[in-house]
Amino acid sequence: MPPVDSIAQKVFEFENTYAELPAEFYTKQPPRSVKSPRLIKFNDELATELGLDPSKLSNAEKASIFGGNRVPASSIPLAMVYAGHQFGGWVPRLGDGRALLLGELANRSGKLMDVQLKGSGPTPYSRMGDGRAWVGPVLREYAVSEAMNALGVPTTRALAAVETGEPVYRETVLPGAILTRVSSSHVRVGTFQYFASRRDVRSLELLAKHVQTRLYPETRRDANPELALLNLVVAAQARLVADWMGIGFIHGVMNTDNMSIAGETIDYGPCAFMDGYNSRKVFSSIDVQGRYAYCNQPTIAAWNLAQFASSILPLISSNHEESVRLATDAVNCFQNEFNDSWTEVLRAKIGLARQREEDARLAFEFLALLEGEEVDYTHAFRFLCDAGNQFREGDMIRDLFSKKDDIDSWMSKWRARLKFELVDESRRQSTMKRINPSCIPRNHQIEKAIKAALSGNYSVFERLVSELANPFKDRSADDAFFAAPRPNECVERTFCGT
Repeated sequence: MPPVDSIAQKVFEFENTYAELPAEFYTKQPPRSVKSPRLIKFNDELATELGLDPSKLSNAEKASIFGGNRVPASSIPLAMVYAGHQFGGWVPRLGDGRALLLGELANRSGKLMDVQLKGSGPTPYSRMGDGRAWVGPVLREYAVSEAMNALGVPTTRALAAVETGEPVYRETVLPGAILTRVSSSHVRVGTFQYFASRRDVRSLELLAKHVQTRLYPETRRDANPELALLNLVVAAQARLVADWMGIGFIHGVMNTDNMSIAGETIDYGPCAFMDGYNSRKVFSSIDVQGRYAYCNQPTIAAWNLAQFASSILPLISSNHEESVRLATDAVNCFQNEFNDSWTEVLRAKIGLARQREEDARLAFEFLALLEGEEVDYTHAFRFLCDAGNQFREGDMIRDLFSKKDDIDSWMSKWRARLKFELVDESRRQSTMKRINPSCIPRNHQIEKAIKAALSGNYSVFERLVSELANPFKDRSADDAFFAAPRPNECVERTFCGT
């Protein structure tokens, strides 16, 4: 057992509500110590939100704690068990194969937040893996999860990144690292599936109560709390996927064990952001069939929700047929929930606040134009912000298209629609710029940061994280964090890192 740090004992006041569940839910174990932990990055802003005082810990102490060498006295480290469908194939037992939940900290609003080490060593669920992470995926998840937060998308967050001073063996020998991530909960669809597959109704009941207490307390007052829980999870996932698509994000591995019941983006493995718009775009090296392509994400979310609904059927009603009917109706609401959310996202992206029947068609016509020439998704919407309410030859959005007549025709319809907004040009533009980012985690920028880190240079990563924290600010066309990748910089494949 790693020693307890006397200072950490005063700084951290963990609660351990998940550890209060029966032993079937987890395996308690300490993190495995590492050779030479060194702090890469610490998120002071998030730490403060969690009620921590970063000034009370030196960088060496932070590295020791978040590297797993010292455990705060109030922590009860544990690896959670779950199951899941991976690329549609059922796996009856998965679990945290390289992660440990340290406990929960109350944020400034009193909400409990999970704090988890990722890459902290093997657990009983490692499936012959080493339980470690190398620095590349740790930097990717830190940068992307914090960018998602800045973009307003529900997500897990990054509290710390630590070098371990130990090698990790993948295709080559790579430097090891550990990420500390924070989330509303690490319970997944696969957590419910694990107990449902064992017909363990008692554990399902306890898990549902835990989730309701932590995440959806309003359901406890409902006549059918578990059905209310299902409805809220369906709505949360519909909004989440619409948010993803609004920024061109592709999760890359939407297995049921990677879908959070909290409605947050979780498990940033082979994720990526589109440059040129292609609705069928796939980046993940392991998604050879395109199951998790950009355009398939709503369908897969609905499929995953159906697995969640199936898992809690015994809790919805003692009458199986009635339970199936109620659950089916709830899952079938996903499509309308998503359509409404996606239309709302697109309407806002093209500067429309008042609802009109033709808005969705207008937005989809714009997407079709982007896809026809694989126009950069982020640039197209950001340049649209600056376009005038009247035709101007110099509108930069026209430069993105070779078929000027097509974009001019669409812009004429768009401008005619803007007249119903009754908002002046400057106000419309400023509102759109708070929705359409100028800076996203471009794949080539992340790769540059990782490559530099492998040479011991973390300044590129630091600059990237700093820029991603301000995704909506105005940037010049030649700003490196606004520019699209040059042909030789394009990243076509991303990797999981396990």
